[in-house]
Amino acid sequence: MLASRPEIKSQLKAAIAQALEALGLSEWPEIVVQETPPDKEGDYGTPIAMSLARTLRKAPPQIAADLLQNIQLPAWVRRTFVLGGYLNFELEPAFLVQSATLPMAPFPKVAGKVLLEHTSVNPNKELHVGHLRNICLGDSLARILRFVGREVEVMNYIDDTGRQAAESLYALAYFGLDRPPAGVKYDHWVGEAYVRLHQAMEDPEQKARIEQGVQSTLHRLEAGELRGEVDKILRAQLQTMYRLGAEYNALVWESDIVREGLLGKAMQILEASPYVSRPIEGKYAGALVMDTSAFIPGLEDPYLVLIRSNGTSTYTAKDIALQFWKMGLLEGLRFVTYDTQPSGAPLYSTHPEGLPLPFGGASETINVVDARQSHALRVVQASLEVEGRHDLAEKCFHLAYETVLLEGRQMSGRKGIVVSVDEVMDEAVRRVRAVIAEKNPDHPNPQEAAEQIGVGAVRFAMLKTEAKKQIDFRYDQALSLEGDTGPYIQYAYARAGSILRKAEEQGLIQEAPDFTQATPYEVALAKTLLRFPEAVQDAARNKAPHIVAQYLLELAAAWSGFYNAKTPDGRPATPVLTAPSGLRGVRLELVKALRQTLKQGLGLLGMEAPEVM
Repeated sequence: MLASRPEIKSQLKAAIAQALEALGLSEWPEIVVQETPPDKEGDYGTPIAMSLARTLRKAPPQIAADLLQNIQLPAWVRRTFVLGGYLNFELEPAFLVQSATLPMAPFPKVAGKVLLEHTSVNPNKELHVGHLRNICLGDSLARILRFVGREVEVMNYIDDTGRQAAESLYALAYFGLDRPPAGVKYDHWVGEAYVRLHQAMEDPEQKARIEQGVQSTLHRLEAGELRGEVDKILRAQLQTMYRLGAEYNALVWESDIVREGLLGKAMQILEASPYVSRPIEGKYAGALVMDTSAFIPGLEDPYLVLIRSNGTSTYTAKDIALQFWKMGLLEGLRFVTYDTQPSGAPLYSTHPEGLPLPFGGASETINVVDARQSHALRVVQASLEVEGRHDLAEKCFHLAYETVLLEGRQMSGRKGIVVSVDEVMDEAVRRVRAVIAEKNPDHPNPQEAAEQIGVGAVRFAMLKTEAKKQIDFRYDQALSLEGDTGPYIQYAYARAGSILRKAEEQGLIQEAPDFTQATPYEVALAKTLLRFPEAVQDAARNKAPHIVAQYLLELAAAWSGFYNAKTPDGRPATPVLTAPSGLRGVRLELVKALRQTLKQGLGLLGMEAPEVM
């Protein structure tokens, strides 16, 4: 009896490598083993013969035949044969299906910490739909990386000294606003004042007066006088992030980067480089300037201002200081316990009165920032090259994503053309609640299920598409129980759970499986189940959560195909509870494995797995 899931592809690759050595080869291209298409013979195949054709000066079918003559395979390979230029393997059905029902061994731990920054929304208004993709991508990638054995530290950067925060706080004073009306969330209330201020600034007289007030507020922010006011906005924003399922290890405030001297230290480090100078004439006279031409070729103007001639720092300078801290080139930030998150995990925050804690100092960083900021992130990476740390620059990754439309509309915070994340989640939950009331009026917990399905649908819609492609979020598509949606996968999980509950009621749940009775229907589902660890590894390696999302859609479709399969005369081909003894045990084990895999996969996407839909 097998104890844990065998690594079938790895063992086949090892056998192929042995055969290549037997042919006298000392090196070869990467050995790829893949599932055979449904219309081809066998379960797995390798195209290695095609990759070797030019080197060996032989036709791929002949190379595959030579490999076949020299290969030594595990006993669970029933048949090996050449098909075109492929060498294909047909496995014992009992072994393959049993393998899919076994627990997956945990991934080995990987040395080195990954610091992943996401969200980093200006603390000046409510989160809008444009922020959704950032949060979902970052949170899901953190979950995936942890699953494959990485140590991950999730950071949320708080720009509390920027103009946006100053404008929102001054707007409250300018309009004499004291507190939000009953039932209005604090960040929404501040956001309304922010939009009003920009409308008022269309009047030249008001604009001059407002500008003076904003500048005064900026100075107070930089002096740390208004941290408590920013904090109230931030805590309201965090409620949205928590509801979406995102949690963090640490909040890093921009004011603390400056206050603790990290900005100055970073500039001192760079000034020692031959690529950084203070010109005494020309348009950059008196400024601290970095020449990026050696690291970012093709720029019309490769010179980047870090410190202006008036002594003020640019956004880029602060970003560089933060990156240096992230990768251990700088120390000095102190932390306090800030909040207890919904999972019970503590959230820490930088604070002048805090204590040193082991945050930062990562060997790899991932910044989740939209694609429009690609140049700015490339400059931050170049600053590590300027410092002579090519090793760190290579580990500085920008997860760039395209914008999100809502029902075809582009968002604009300043113009007030936004739909908040809170509104999107509320609307999704409301629509699901209505469907549950219609389709399943006896649901044991409709509100909880509506929250799980509605919020899950929003998250899945942000994750199913490759990051470099634009998303147009539409409620009807995202909430559908059919097609490429989150609810479709959740429904597959709930349906599997229903079968297992009935099996338990009938005393069948522990029936012993007889894997020798496995049919091609079980084999097809098992092969899809066995792809899960490979999909997760692929998603982690490429920093692409959509790979997990697409795998779960394939698994849900494979389960639907199994569940609804018909015999040639139209009868159900794969009943579970009424199957013959032994085969019923096999199918129940497969349903258990399916349910476990769906739950794990949904968890990696930050989605709940409802027991009843």
